[in-house]
Amino acid sequence: MCGRFAITLPNDAMAQVFSATPANDLPVVPNTNVCPTVPVHVVTSGGTGRRLSAMRWGFVPHWYKGLNGGPLLINARAETIAEKPAFKSACRDRRCLIPASWFYEWTTVEGRKQPWKIGAADKSPLALAGIWQDWGPEGERVPTCAIVTCAANDRLSELHHRMPVILKPDDWGLWLGEEGKGAARLMQPAQEALLEFEAIEKVE
Repeated sequence: MCGRFAITLPNDAMAQVFSATPANDLPVVPNTNVCPTVPVHVVTSGGTGRRLSAMRWGFVPHWYKGLNGGPLLINARAETIAEKPAFKSACRDRRCLIPASWFYEWTTVEGRKQPWKIGAADKSPLALAGIWQDWGPEGERVPTCAIVTCAANDRLSELHHRMPVILKPDDWGLWLGEEGKGAARLMQPAQEALLEFEAIEKVE
């Protein structure tokens, strides 16, 4: 699962890293406690190239009567994403990257919750695999997204049994649909050497 993350990279630097044209209404950075339902940075690809824009974190299927018309879908499981009615169309046609500086997991230590900060060992930004869906009537569309998760690698499984799918730069184009088919093979646990783990006092 991925339920909280941080983004500290300035918007102009983020656009440069992902070779994307930035929108004008990007979320404020830094934000070290990104929560579900808030706008998050999302990279998509289309006929005019890559675009860095904002979407609501919490995927809303088209049949929901309102933004809160059903379960809050912040994650999509890699194992079932191509079959679930809520996700299968987006998995095929609407994939995105969700930039993050690190994400969080919690363990229980002596009766209290211990937060862990998990980021790239080389301090580079993470590109989390995502899917997106516009919801609402024409003219009032709300773009929404979810983070794709998979089984945790051995190291992370000590903290949680799930982890976000983390994409290497060489795989961004394939996930975004720029390089043909085959994106399904990318939904794998990240190599353990990619990540570093730090126990912290609290998330704020």
